[in-house]
Amino acid sequence: MKLRFLVVFSFLAVFGTTNQSCEKEKGSNTTNISSHGASESHNMGKNCMTCHVSGGEGQGWFQVAGTCYNSALTNTYANVTVKLYTGPDGTGTLRATIDGDANGNFFTTASVDFTGGLYPAVTGSGATKYMPMAISNGQCNSCHGVSSDKIWTN
Repeated sequence: MKLRFLVVFSFLAVFGTTNQSCEKEKGSNTTNISSHGASESHNMGKNCMTCHVSGGEGQGWFQVAGTCYNSALTNTYANVTVKLYTGPDGTGTLRATIDGDANGNFFTTASVDFTGGLYPAVTGSGATKYMPMAISNGQCNSCHGVSSDKIWTN
């Protein structure tokens, strides 16, 4: 009887450990998309893709992510809208729209096709700023970080 109990207990312990690894773990590619008014994001100004990539610690593998600031570059700008076009100044085809959150961060795990380069447009309370150069990836804060050339709008 003791042997049977020991075998069953051992099986359950091994099964429980193995089964647990199949559950959603930290860093999995779950859907994670910012939205106006949400405030769960963090690390404003840092390169989001240092963690939110395959093998990283962040929830979801971001395709586009960054932080927007006010025109004085002193505070983050809440609830921006970022659009990615195939042509400069909002021309061409609109490939993606990402709503920023209350912390000034914008991010998406949705697939974005960067083929041929995309031109970002950032809108705050009516004013839209266009980036004059095309981007080939969505790691916005890798160039527009905490202290360098911040993304901003009015």
